[in-house]
Amino acid sequence: MSLELINVWYVVAAGLFIYGLKQLGSPATAVRGNLLSSVGMLIAVVATLFSQQILEFQWILAAAIVGALIGAVAAQRVAMTGMPEMVALFNGSGGIASLLVGWAALYNIGNTTFTNITILLSVLIGGVTFSGSIVAWGKLSEIMASRAIVFGAQRVVNALILITLVACGVLFCLEPAIDSPYLYAVIGLSLLFGVMAVIPIGGADMPVVISLLNAYSGLAACAAGFAINNNILIVAGSLVGAAGMILTNIMCKAMNRSLANVLFSGFGAVKTATKIEGEVKPINTEDAYLILEAAASVTFVPGYGMAVAQAQHVVRELGELLEKNGADVTYAIHPVAGRMPGHMNVLLAEANVPYDQLVEMDDINPRIDNIDVAVVIGANDVVNPAAREDENSPIYGMPIINVDHARTVFVLKRTMASGFSGVDNPLFFGENTRMLFGDAKESISGVISQFKG
Repeated sequence: MSLELINVWYVVAAGLFIYGLKQLGSPATAVRGNLLSSVGMLIAVVATLFSQQILEFQWILAAAIVGALIGAVAAQRVAMTGMPEMVALFNGSGGIASLLVGWAALYNIGNTTFTNITILLSVLIGGVTFSGSIVAWGKLSEIMASRAIVFGAQRVVNALILITLVACGVLFCLEPAIDSPYLYAVIGLSLLFGVMAVIPIGGADMPVVISLLNAYSGLAACAAGFAINNNILIVAGSLVGAAGMILTNIMCKAMNRSLANVLFSGFGAVKTATKIEGEVKPINTEDAYLILEAAASVTFVPGYGMAVAQAQHVVRELGELLEKNGADVTYAIHPVAGRMPGHMNVLLAEANVPYDQLVEMDDINPRIDNIDVAVVIGANDVVNPAAREDENSPIYGMPIINVDHARTVFVLKRTMASGFSGVDNPLFFGENTRMLFGDAKESISGVISQFKG
C-alpha cells in the first residue's frame, strides 16, 4: 500500500477518533462513541501494518494475539469495583509502550535534533506515566497505603531528581546514542520521578491523578509519534492528552482545588480534622420502608460502596418502585464520586437507570432542601459536611452534595469506617440522619421486599 493511501486511511481513523470522542460526552451516545473510536484504532493499526517499513510480521502477530487474549480475559473478569485500577494499568501500559517506541526510534539512521528531542520526551513522559500509574494502581487496590506518603525534605529530593533528569536529557540530546549512559539515566530517573510524584497524593485525589496520568499517556504517545514520524499516533496522542487535561481541570474544579494543590498538598503540614462526637441512630429495613413509602421525593447519592456491593441494579429497582408509588426519583452524581472520573455514571448506566434522572451536584444542591429522603449508598467524602464547616479538615473547601440539608438522610454502610481519604464524617451523627448498617445490596433488597410484600 502506498504512503498516500495509508495517510488517507489515517485521516479516516482520525475522523472516527474525533467523532467518537464527541459521542463519549453523553451517556446516551457513549457506547456508540466507544465503538467508533475502537473501529478507528483498528483501521489505524491495519493501515500501519501495510507500511513498507515493516519487514517481518511474526513478532507483531504474536504480540497481537497475546495482547488480545490478555485484553479479553481482563475485560471479562474485571469487576466494576476494579475498573479504576484497570484504568490505571491501561495508563501505565500506554506509558511503557511510548517509552519503548521512543527507545526503538534511536535505531533509525539520520535522526534530526528535533527527532532526538521527541525521543527523549517519549521516554521521559512514558517512564513517569508508567511508574506513576503503577503506584496509583497500588493505592487504588490498597496493596499499598492509600494515604499521602510524605517524609522530610521530600520537595528537595524531588527537585534534585528533576534537575538531574533535565541535565541528563540535555546531555543525551547533545550526543544521542543507543548505549548512551545519559539515556539509561533518563529512563531510571523518569521511573523514579513517577513514583515520587504520586506517593504524596492521598486517596481522595485519586480521580484527579487517574485523569492526569491519562493525559500523560497521551502526551507520551504524541511524542512517540513524532519520534517515528507516524501521523495517526500524533493525532491520537494529542486527542488523549487534550481530553485528559480537560478532564483533570474539571476534576480540580469539582474539588475546588488547583492542580498544584493536588500534586503538592502532601508536602505541607498534615491537617487534623476536629474530633467528632455524637450518637448514631440506626434503623432497619422495615423503618426505612415506612419512611420511603411516605416520601414524595427521593434522591439516591451513590458512592464507591455501591460499586463494592454491586447494588446498582437493586437501586434502580427500588427507584422504579418509588416512582410507581408516586415519588419523584433522582440520582445525584458528584464529579469525583468513586475512584475514577465517571465511575458512578458507568455503574448506573450498566443498571439501565434513565439518563434524565442523573443530576449533577450543582443542579441538585439548590433544591435539596425540598428532598424528603436522600439515600446515601456508600458515598462518604463527597457528602461530608466537614468539607463545608471544618477548616482543619483535609477536605475543607471541596464542594459536596449537601445531603444533610434534606429532610431525612439514610446512610447505607457496613460500618462507621471513614472514607477513602480517611476523614471522619459528621453526617453520620446528624439529627436527620438514620444509619442502615449492612451490605447495601442486601439492605436495599430488604426494602424492596417490604414494598412488594
